[in-house]
Amino acid sequence: MPMPYYVSPEQLMKDKADYARKGIARGKSVIVLEYSDGLLFIAENPSATLHKISEIYDRIAFAGVGKFNEFEQLRIGGIRLVDVKGYSYSREDVTAKGLANAYSQSLGNIFTSELKPYECEVLVAAVGDATETNELFHILYDGSVTDRQEWVAMGGQADALGTYLKEKYPSKTPDLGKAMKLGNDALRSVEGRAVAPEALEVAVLDRTRGRRKFSRLSPEELQKLL
Repeated sequence: MPMPYYVSPEQLMKDKADYARKGIARGKSVIVLEYSDGLLFIAENPSATLHKISEIYDRIAFAGVGKFNEFEQLRIGGIRLVDVKGYSYSREDVTAKGLANAYSQSLGNIFTSELKPYECEVLVAAVGDATETNELFHILYDGSVTDRQEWVAMGGQADALGTYLKEKYPSKTPDLGKAMKLGNDALRSVEGRAVAPEALEVAVLDRTRGRRKFSRLSPEELQKLL
């Protein structure tokens, strides 16, 4: 009787992580920046319908990088989860932290128990009544969660974008125009080319809006900001 093929757990986890990172590296990047009135999301995305950035709930937004069908499944599942919780209890009971924990458990279980891990990273963001109360949760392919401030960079050029933003992000929280210019300059610097407004997907969580804080910016609005 032939012996079953053996792979050590350490090697198996390493191979899965390498596989997931390679898949994510092939995708375009997403940047999230804090600005004076909320949170700004910027992604290079020529598609007008396949969104990387979406509304989840009143104050909560979602961003994903990597394999579209996989982070889209997570987005839809997150919307269903928070809708049920908000309906069953109260809208105030829906939090970014709770949703981030749910995503962390799902991605962690898939990474450890499934043959193929998800090739995506996601971000759950919530705008607070002040900059200090904003919430940014970055969830990796293996379920790891980090709580971030000021900015987050995800995707194929995340390391280079992170280096740029760490150097250039101002000590005082910028307004929307300055934040947009900073994000656009970061993409241009890393990609080595200008990105047309039509190829950008941009959205905000604006605390000055009504109950629903999420809004997408049109190419005409981007032209004015840039």
